[in-house]
Amino acid sequence: MQLIIPEQYNSPLSLKETEKAIKFVKDFFQENLSAELRLRRVTAPLFVMQGTGINDDLNGIERAVSFPVKEFGDHKAEVVHSLAKWKRMMLAKYQIEEKYGLYTDMNAIRADEELTNLHSLYVDQWDWEAVIIKEQRNLEFLKQTVRKIYSVLLRTEFMVYENYPELKPQLPEEITFLHAADLETEFPELSPLERESLMAEKYGAIFVMGIGGKLPSGKRHDGRAPDYDDWSSTNSDGKIGLNGDIILWNPILKRAFEISSMGIRVDKETLLKQLKELDAEERTSLLWHKMLLNDEMPLSIGGGLGQSRICMFFLQKAHIGEVQASIWPDEMISQCKANNITLV
Repeated sequence: MQLIIPEQYNSPLSLKETEKAIKFVKDFFQENLSAELRLRRVTAPLFVMQGTGINDDLNGIERAVSFPVKEFGDHKAEVVHSLAKWKRMMLAKYQIEEKYGLYTDMNAIRADEELTNLHSLYVDQWDWEAVIIKEQRNLEFLKQTVRKIYSVLLRTEFMVYENYPELKPQLPEEITFLHAADLETEFPELSPLERESLMAEKYGAIFVMGIGGKLPSGKRHDGRAPDYDDWSSTNSDGKIGLNGDIILWNPILKRAFEISSMGIRVDKETLLKQLKELDAEERTSLLWHKMLLNDEMPLSIGGGLGQSRICMFFLQKAHIGEVQASIWPDEMISQCKANNITLV
């Protein structure tokens, strides 16, 4: 069990105040995100059929929660890990035009998650996806989109402060862009998380690019499935990756705090390239992959923004269980209670 106990921790808000504040943060953030990125809200599934290639494979080792469906001859459905690929299908289904997109409330169960201050079996996030054109598949457009999302974070932080003056703003005015390859070169002795924490503390808010592709050492900063983010294309600066993570410095936990994974999505060429690199070429026979290879889905950019993590950050909580209802080991519950961490 990995549990960080901040010294002399006391939540600025009571349990009742926290519940009201959670609704305020979620309502304000999603409305502003929708307006900033021109996103239409759509309804999302909790589960999809197994064997279609629609579910997010994450790092390729996590087991999806599955169950047999009587009406389908006991063929299994599985609870989503995220809606990374499903959203792109919906862009085509809803005939979303260029420069517009969609977002949804995604609820997932990740049974293999290691439970910590930041990780729960229950995952809730705003999954979003927008239609782009070929000329926008570049680093500058990615950065432009990240800055728009960051502006929504700044707006939300200010409005939280306006309603709860005890929650002082702490984000910098601008987000800093870094590449995983540069971090590895500069800090080869540190782990990826240690590099992120060092830079997040220095700058306050960072976007680490090039996640999933092989770095100069041959290692990867972190894992990514081969069939949604484009982590293998070469940028104008000669580095790989058209994706990344938005990471904030969390002064309570004193570590990097990821709130979003996002990127420009694969086109046909990069899909085949990345499947080959990860020895997953058999996926080309799956429904989702066939649709992409047959030009039945538009080019897109998208990502996920953790709802509980955003609430946790802006409400200055020490544990994600303070802003969402989940289940935790007895030892963790006891330690939290002894240290003024009130789990919902």
